Amino acid sequence: MTPEEMAAHLVFHVKQAAIDDLTRFGQVLAERNEVMNLVGPATIPHYWSRHVLDSAQLLNHAPWARSWADLGAGAGFPGVVLAILLKHLSTDSGESPTDRRVFLIDSLAKRCRFLGEVVRDLDLPATVINDRAENVSLKVDVVTARAMAPLPKLIGFAESFFRKGAEGWLLKGENVEAEIAEAHKNWAFQSDLFTSLSDPRGRVLHIRSVRRAR
Repeated sequence: MTPEEMAAHLVFHVKQAAIDDLTRFGQVLAERNEVMNLVGPATIPHYWSRHVLDSAQLLNHAPWARSWADLGAGAGFPGVVLAILLKHLSTDSGESPTDRRVFLIDSLAKRCRFLGEVVRDLDLPATVINDRAENVSLKVDVVTARAMAPLPKLIGFAESFFRKGAEGWLLKGENVEAEIAEAHKNWAFQSDLFTSLSDPRGRVLHIRSVRRAR
């Protein structure tokens, strides 16, 4: 089974058009990574498992979500992968692509330029915002992030999103339980943990009902 076929099998049995977009994104990422250092060079050969599957698994947990905010979007994981899948899920279900949207938020201008080029090239239902996450206030269904910050800081960055009703679906590492305990010193929230499909050491963290602890 090729990497593309593996991804198609594991990620919603998506159609060839979505695989084509994901393949194109991987090619652009590899080309630009040589000069921009967007991701660790050693992860490029493992693009489908390390990046695509890692990102796409979030839709298994929140298939109902129509709007996502990816904080510290960086190279586009998970946000660009989610936008690609949402684009094709909208087409398959007969929805307008504008019914679903991903907001790609990053403070570094050069990363935002890269993300903007990808969004235009692939005609994605995504909006790039060049700003610090804590300065952005949007009403979305889900806020997500990967490798942006430890959970106590990340919740602070996303506070305005949580205040407007967002849930958090976050890609975290094996130390997430310690991060949760630390975050509870200043924040009250409910949480669930799920084993990552891309790495058994990783975790998908679901947080909700987030508020400052009294």
